[in-house]
Amino acid sequence: MNILVLNCGSSSLKFQLIATDLELIKLNKDKRLAHGQIERIGGAAIVTFVADGKTTYRSAKPIKDVRTAVDLVLRWILSEASQIDEIQTLGDIQAVGHRVVHGGEKFKESVLITNEVLREIEDCIELAPLHNPANIKGIVAAREILGAGVPQAAVFDTAFHQTLPEHAFLYAIPYQFYRRHKIRRYGFHGTSHRYVAYRYRNIKKIERENVNVITLHLGNGCSITAIKNGNSFDTSMGLTPLEGLVMGTRSGDIDPAIIEYICSKEGATVQEAETILNSQSGLLGISGLTNDMRELISEAKENNDRRAKLAIEIFCYRTAKYIGSYLAAMNGADAIIFAGGIGEHSPYIRELICENLRWFGVEISAEINERTINGKEGVISTENSRPDIYVIPTDEELLIARDTVRLISAESESKPV
Repeated sequence: MNILVLNCGSSSLKFQLIATDLELIKLNKDKRLAHGQIERIGGAAIVTFVADGKTTYRSAKPIKDVRTAVDLVLRWILSEASQIDEIQTLGDIQAVGHRVVHGGEKFKESVLITNEVLREIEDCIELAPLHNPANIKGIVAAREILGAGVPQAAVFDTAFHQTLPEHAFLYAIPYQFYRRHKIRRYGFHGTSHRYVAYRYRNIKKIERENVNVITLHLGNGCSITAIKNGNSFDTSMGLTPLEGLVMGTRSGDIDPAIIEYICSKEGATVQEAETILNSQSGLLGISGLTNDMRELISEAKENNDRRAKLAIEIFCYRTAKYIGSYLAAMNGADAIIFAGGIGEHSPYIRELICENLRWFGVEISAEINERTINGKEGVISTENSRPDIYVIPTDEELLIARDTVRLISAESESKPV
């Protein structure tokens, strides 16, 4: 079964085309046929498509909206340029899986998209005004182009975290705000944390209920999740993705009174202050240079840039603090797992974070850590380390494709990981 996986943002689209079915899932032999992204939708967009094992297609062209972007993806998949033998007509794409950022309390797992489901996703727009509208546009575009008869599935960032206990997801504000407005911790990157926990249990050959780990999704967006007995027990992002760790352009945790203080001192509105915290803070705000960790490391090492070094130090310090708090909340963990762009590709950052965890017994191998990059998976800690330290590259798109297959299958064995 050929599954198109779409991740539609306000100005970008990422996709993967994955061939899988229940038997391939059991054998772990799913096949990625193609992947790519379109950036800067709404203007002169940058297009990068790759048919796996073949040449890359790159171009720059005006793309006005998400529907046009989805249409371009599908036309390329069908073209001779893509050389995807498995796809000859649109009918060879049997289903579409969508990443949907916010499912509120309604969606505790992935679902097939119906008109009612689409309305309920729309109801969550106020909880994710930057993300859910774009996700909806991708769903509508796929339905218009492929036809209403092609099954579509929604896989929610928030679903994995619906197992958080009440004492972890509630804020210490008047309880009526939760009852009236559902103000609570929802958490995000759930599909990534779920995949990493799934891979860990496969590596260790243990049952789901025996998975007790801390997973770190470190990229431009960053989050950390405590996974206890296979379930999300606590996570750093909150009502929105702004809370938690220091990120590329997001501040992470701050004193909430800072918002009013910025407004009064800068003459800004609440919305403008929120934009500052979401788009001008984090690594970018501290360094004044960039939100790209690779560039910051280069500036710190080559030019001894003070603020670049400070941004890195704050990023690693705050991450280590969260790990420590989750180790306490879980009464210990068997492993700490790095994933995401920074987590998978930066031995330097992993080393700095782990240096702050020596008291817990963390000890990494410098040699193994340095060579665990470029998609490599494995243990980077020494035999004496407690807990173990892993690097496990995430694969959210694979889980979205698998969930889609399970949802449209009548097989009794179709259980989520």
